[in-house]
Amino acid sequence: MRFGTFMAPFHPVGQNPTLALERDLELIVHLDRLGFDEAWVGEHHSAGYEIIASPEVFIGVAAERTRHILLGTGVSSLPYHHPLMLADRMILLDHLTRGRVMLGVGPGQLTSDSHMLGIPADLQRPRMEEALDVMMALLRGETVTYECEWFTLRDARLQLRPYSDPCFDIAVAASFSPTGARAAGKHGIGMLSVAATAKQGMDLLAHHWDLWEEIATDHGNVADRSKWRLVGPMHLAETLEQAERDVEHGLAQFSRYFTHVLPGGPAQGNTVEEILENNRAQNFAVIGTPDDAIAKIEELLESSNGGFGAFLLFDHDWANPEAKLHSYELFAQYVMPRFQGQLEPLDASCAWVTGSGGEFVGRAANAIAKAIEDHAAEKSTQQ
Repeated sequence: MRFGTFMAPFHPVGQNPTLALERDLELIVHLDRLGFDEAWVGEHHSAGYEIIASPEVFIGVAAERTRHILLGTGVSSLPYHHPLMLADRMILLDHLTRGRVMLGVGPGQLTSDSHMLGIPADLQRPRMEEALDVMMALLRGETVTYECEWFTLRDARLQLRPYSDPCFDIAVAASFSPTGARAAGKHGIGMLSVAATAKQGMDLLAHHWDLWEEIATDHGNVADRSKWRLVGPMHLAETLEQAERDVEHGLAQFSRYFTHVLPGGPAQGNTVEEILENNRAQNFAVIGTPDDAIAKIEELLESSNGGFGAFLLFDHDWANPEAKLHSYELFAQYVMPRFQGQLEPLDASCAWVTGSGGEFVGRAANAIAKAIEDHAAEKSTQQ
C-alpha cells in the first residue's frame, strides 16, 4: 500500500497567508523525508481557508524542494479550465518534474467558486465529464475538434507528449455521487474516494468499486485497485488523551468553517468536547494513537471488499504545527510499515534470535573466552 496526503489546504483566517503556504511546502518536504509516496494539492478560489488557487504553480515549487514524492493536483476543477490549456500545463509539469506529477480531476468542491464563475452547481459534474472526455483524447495524442456552450477546440492537439510513458497518473474524485466511479471506468483511470471514512462514504465503497468495474468493462478498460486512493482525516499522538488535547488547537474553527461549505461535513458541534463526542460516535476521523490508525485502515480494507492502492491523510490544522508534524512522523514510523510488508521480516529475525534460548549469546561468550585463552597461550609460548 502507498501513503500520502490530500492537502486542500485548510488554514484558519486571521493568520499570514504567505507563512501558511510556506508551512504547506515545508510539510511536503517533511513527508518526502519520511518516505510518503504522494501529495495531492487542491484548487480553491473563495472562503478564505483553502488558499491554493493553482496546484500546478504550487507543485512546481514543491518539486524543486523534494526528491522522491509524487505530486498531484487534488483536484483540478475541470469546469473552471479550458481542457487544452490544463492538459498543456500538466504535460509541462510532467517534463519539469521528470515524471513526478499526477492529475486529479473533479467538478469543483466549493459552490462559491462556481458561483463567482457563473457556473450553476448542477452543471459542474456534467461539465467535468465533458472536459475530461476531451482531455483524455488530447493526452492520447488525438486531434480534437469540439464545440460546446463553454469551450471550443478546432484541430486541437498537444505539441508535447507526456514525459511519463504513456502518460502521468490520472484519478477522478468521488464522494457520494456515482460520477467519479463512472468517469474512472469510462476512461480507465484511477479514483480518489475523498469521503472514504464518513459512514455514507464507507458504505458506498463496495458499490463504487462495482460500478467502476462495470463501466470499465463496458468500455474495454480494466478497473485497477492499485489506482484506488482512499482519503480520511487523522491526528495521532502517543496516547488518546494527548491526541484529543492536541486538536483543541483548531478543531472547533475547522468545524465552523466546514459546515458552511459541505452538507453533513465531519466534526460537527459547537465546542471541542461536543465535536469529539460526535466523532467518537461517528468514527469519521481518527484522533488517537497509531494503533487506532491501523484499525481504521483495516476497516477500510474490509469495507472496500478487496482492497485499494493508497491511503491519503486528509490534511488539516487541527493541532499546532509541531504536533501536526509529529502526527505524520508517528504515522510513518508505526502505521505505514504495517501495510508495506516491512515489519514481518524484522519480527521474524528478532524472534529467531531472542527465541534461541541463549544459543547465540552463548556462542558469543564462548568465542570471547576462546580469544582470551588463545591470547594467554600465545603469550606463554613467547616467554
